[in-house]
Amino acid sequence: MKRSTINQCMISGAAAMVLSMPGQAAVELYNTDETKVSVDASFNTFYVRSDSDNEIADTDRTQSRVKMGLLPNWIGFNFSKKIDDLTVGGRSSFWVTINDSDTGITSTGIDVRQFYGTVDGSWGQILFGKDFTLFSRSNIFLDEMLMGYGAVNDTLGLIDGQGVSFGHIGSGYFYPFPHSQITYRTPDMGGFKVAVGIVDPGNATTDTGAGRTSEEENPRFEAEATFHTAIGDNSAVTAWLGFLQQSSESQDPAVDDVDSLGTSYGVKVKLGGLSLHASGFQGEGLGLLLGPGTDAGLGLQGLISENGEEVDSDGYVAQASYAFGSERFVVSYGETTVETATEWNNETSQIAWFHDVNSVLRTVVEYNINTLAIGSAEEETKTVALGLIANF
Repeated sequence: MKRSTINQCMISGAAAMVLSMPGQAAVELYNTDETKVSVDASFNTFYVRSDSDNEIADTDRTQSRVKMGLLPNWIGFNFSKKIDDLTVGGRSSFWVTINDSDTGITSTGIDVRQFYGTVDGSWGQILFGKDFTLFSRSNIFLDEMLMGYGAVNDTLGLIDGQGVSFGHIGSGYFYPFPHSQITYRTPDMGGFKVAVGIVDPGNATTDTGAGRTSEEENPRFEAEATFHTAIGDNSAVTAWLGFLQQSSESQDPAVDDVDSLGTSYGVKVKLGGLSLHASGFQGEGLGLLLGPGTDAGLGLQGLISENGEEVDSDGYVAQASYAFGSERFVVSYGETTVETATEWNNETSQIAWFHDVNSVLRTVVEYNINTLAIGSAEEETKTVALGLIANF
């Protein structure tokens, strides 16, 4: 298992669409002659203390770190210009790791997770470039703990290293890892929207490297349908259904072909200060963390296919939060099961208190327990996280 690669690949974490962030608002830099330019940014740092009891590696240790949470730090730039009946826009964002003291000394990672253009009209929107994908997108973007800390363990190399914590990635949902894509989104149809995209595929087989015979004859196909409706002055319901399909084939008879197929789904209900979230996924040939191709590149191909068959997996997240004034309290539980011969089960329980100091600054106090079981051996990691977050 390539722990360092997992950390490097996850520097960006489960970063979400900026405008979906609580309290997030872009700062306008220019607005003249139908042309607009704005910038947004987010900064977070957590003190964390993790106690790991690891039967898998037969280790037991306590580690303190000062690092970022599930979300990294970022700065993003937004552009738009209205020309006749079209609005042409774009976004570029740069995601930064701050905890590089032990594995990436003075080499702070900067990732470009969004670099895309858009064309909007009365018929909807076309997005072209690199962005978060559609499968499991709303599962994570509507996570009540998105701005918290979440799951870490030594087995996946998450306690140390310069990567992010995982939230419920691998213990309830997949991370919609940014890929190049061409995606069409419908206009709002009475609260109902559909997004359909072709996505750059990744090789999910073990036939890799120079001279490989494996191929992806078609792109990856992803889609998501969402419905949102208000049910009063301060209440609303949001529901969604996502889809993923990809095939990787090899001309080497000793290598298994992989047909990946998945569905993601969920509902979020807001009733005044009370918010309830329930989401999940199921599929085959998906892996554990980031989806087919990407998980294979992390050395987790054995969780995608085994003995010539795609591996089944499923997971869910259940959450409740209550907000009043400047306070918000959250309880959360999620788990993912990967049905290999030696089954993987990963679950995360969280409680958290978010306090808004003002419209920009927020504090977080969180306690979480992550339990990763591989067959009969398991690692249990208990973490206390204290964080500061500033959103612009």
